[in-house]
Formats: sequence, C-alpha cells, structure tokens
Amino acid sequence: MNPSRVLITVTTYPLPSRSYDELVCTGGLLEDGTWIRIYPVPFKFLEFKKYQWIELHLKKPRKEDFRPESYSPLHPDLSDIKIVGELGTKNEWEERKKICLKTVYTNLKELINLSKAPGNKSMGTFKPARIIDLVIEEDEREWRKDWLEQLKQIDLFTSDGNRNQFPRIPIRKVPYIFKYRFEDAVGKQSTMMIEDWEIGALYWNCLALADGNEQIALQKVRMKYFDDLAKTKDIYFFLGTTAEWHRRRSLNPFVIIGIFYPKFKKDNPQGKLF
Repeated sequence: MNPSRVLITVTTYPLPSRSYDELVCTGGLLEDGTWIRIYPVPFKFLEFKKYQWIELHLKKPRKEDFRPESYSPLHPDLSDIKIVGELGTKNEWEERKKICLKTVYTNLKELINLSKAPGNKSMGTFKPARIIDLVIEEDEREWRKDWLEQLKQIDLFTSDGNRNQFPRIPIRKVPYIFKYRFEDAVGKQSTMMIEDWEIGALYWNCLALADGNEQIALQKVRMKYFDDLAKTKDIYFFLGTTAEWHRRRSLNPFVIIGIFYPKFKKDNPQGKLF
C-alpha cells in the first residue's frame, strides 16, 4: 500500500475524550484538493507545521465514524511519517491557494445540506461574506475530573504501550470560548466556534506577555482575530464537523477548525471569488 500525501492545514486544540479518538485531530488536503481528517494522533504531531506536505500510511477508522473524510494512521506512533515539502507565502499565498481553494462554499446552508446522509460531507472550505464580530465567552476553567484522569494515563496511541515513548502533555484548558459571528453570501448570519489550535496557543502566549492579566490577553486575541484577520485579510474558514453533533444530525454540525488568511491581492482588494 502506497503512503498518502497530505498537506497539513488544520490542528484542533487537544481535547480529552472518553474514547481517546480525538485528543488531537488534524486534517489537510490531498493533492487533488480532497479534504482528509487524521485521528487519533499523538501529541507529537503538533511538532509538524501547517502547510507542510507529509507522507504516511492511512486506514479507514472504526465503523462508528461514518464521515467519509476520516482516516487513522496505520502506524499509531507515526513511525512511517515523512516531511516531503512545504508551501510558502509568496505572492499572497499563491501556492497554498491552488490546493486550499479548489472548492470554496459561500452559502452555509449548501454545505450543511451536503453533510446530511447519504453523502455525510464533514469538511470544507468556506468564504464568509462578512465577519461581524469575534465573540468571547467564559468557559469552565478546568477539565472534567474524568478527563483529567485520562490525561494521566499512558498514551494509548503508542504501538507497544511504552509509558516513556510518548507521555501525555499536560494540556491547559483555555477558560474561554472563541466564536466568529458572520454572514454568508445569501445574508444568513451564523455564530460558529473556533477550535483551531492557534487561537488557544495565542491566548496562552498573550496571557504570559500580559503577566497573567486575562482581560489584556483577550484584548490581544481580539486584535489579532478581529481587527487584523477579519478586517484586513482575505479570510476563509476551514470547517469540520464534530463526530458527536454530526451523528446527532445537528442543525449545524460544523465548527471552525482553521483560518486561511492571505493578504488581499492588489487587483482584487475586496477578495471577490471569480
């Protein structure tokens, strides 16, 4: 079996799970622009950078995950993974756009309809017509007790059960939820959670720079994700469904799992799709 070549574009913030299947969920695109979700993966996957091409052997996951984009590493310890290239940011991310923007949705209802059976589409690139606000809500400050116990266990993603091979990283829980409120091409307004690793990491970095002042840290997150990305960049969302809400057939099973934000081209200052 030949390895799959995947361009890494998204990594969600690690989340403890009863089934251990989505502690770290990552995803990307094949060379033809097809979306693919890879899980479970050990925390060491966070060592790899976005927009790197990797090669690894994949297999379909257990039957409970009906989503067509979902795959699991054939080797849970990622012993076969290779970095085979990287796409840069020259000419307003032109190389990245060729892969990431092959199919772009502008009507959220259209994408949600595709997520229904029998297609069950669970990943896609979406272009908001307008971002209205970055919503910040307080959340629980600690993981649930049963999740904390799981974080203390050995990494079940290792191939040999060696406790020292890939010990779990004590991931801090972000005590806030970040959401974008936006409008699509037909004027429908929606609010969607951002589960990208980057916004969680940004919060912790800003908190450290603010000497623990959470309000200053949140202000800096807003400046980055709203004043900068939402207002000055040609922004797209990478959307993905959660297994739970997709299985329950939620009215909208999607969350934002990544942000694509090149600069506007000089000959297309409004970021119009042609």
